[in-house]
Amino acid sequence: MASGHSSHILILFTFLLLALSASLVHGQGTRVGFYSASCPRVESIVRSTVQSHFRSDPTVAPGLLRMIFHDCFVQGCDASILISGSNTERTAGPNLLLRGYEVIDDAKTQLEAACPGIVSCADILALAARDSVVLTNGPSWVVPLGRRDGRVSLASDTANLPAFTDSVDVQKQKFSALGLNTQDLVALAGGHTIGTSACRFFQYRMYNFTRVGNGAVDPSIDPSFLPQLRALCPQNGDGSKRVALDTGSPNRFDTSYFTNLRNGRGILESDQMLWTDASTKTIVQRFLTGLSFNSEFGKSMIKMSNIGVKIGNAGEIRKICSKIN
Repeated sequence: MASGHSSHILILFTFLLLALSASLVHGQGTRVGFYSASCPRVESIVRSTVQSHFRSDPTVAPGLLRMIFHDCFVQGCDASILISGSNTERTAGPNLLLRGYEVIDDAKTQLEAACPGIVSCADILALAARDSVVLTNGPSWVVPLGRRDGRVSLASDTANLPAFTDSVDVQKQKFSALGLNTQDLVALAGGHTIGTSACRFFQYRMYNFTRVGNGAVDPSIDPSFLPQLRALCPQNGDGSKRVALDTGSPNRFDTSYFTNLRNGRGILESDQMLWTDASTKTIVQRFLTGLSFNSEFGKSMIKMSNIGVKIGNAGEIRKICSKIN
């Protein structure tokens, strides 16, 4: 009888802990099941839309994942990245190569037909990013919903987006300012297991790494990898040519991105620094040797997608995602 009573207390305690963690994750006004009564098909509509676009163009998956990152780091997760027009976020340098806008627009059109004026563009983007990861054999996670869309989108606000030359200390500062810790930084950087980069963002590492000297090579690059990298991006070649960020399995969401860092085969300098800096190297090692990258990535995505969420009068439900009402 005593053991049964203890088990009951343990179950109750576990339930309370789960409830507490859920309230912490969803503490900014989002919650699971937000549209269960008002638009019950929201997740299936977004999922089928992403699947349809992915079948014809698999590059929309890393595109949508990158898009939510760039949205949440500027003005919070409010779909301000989707607003078109002069001097909006999407016209800023770091956002010029973003892709996947047509997927969000398509899902919005279908949702407006099914549930007019109910589902925000910010929530569509959060769901589409999750569905994109799943389509590339990555993890799924429950997406809390209830974000409203922002009314401000300024190119000048994008200055604090993480950059490919940022030191680990600068990266940590940018993440910490938004409530994300060092493990979140490494986990979310792991999203580079899918997608590509333009040669111009890393060519300098192979031909003119001035931190070491004029004409020098970044010493963190594996010497046996250098010829392959130079063949992909010749010194005076096309700087807009795309190269996979994860040369091991560019279209599959897995841990080979971290294997590349360990082997000196990270493409972006900011990525490779995660191995050369002691504070992040230990986390990379844990992702390689047991700590579940998939589950930690999902947790960090939930945290990131709750940055600066707008609720109530702080936002609106846009009728068209590229325009403020």
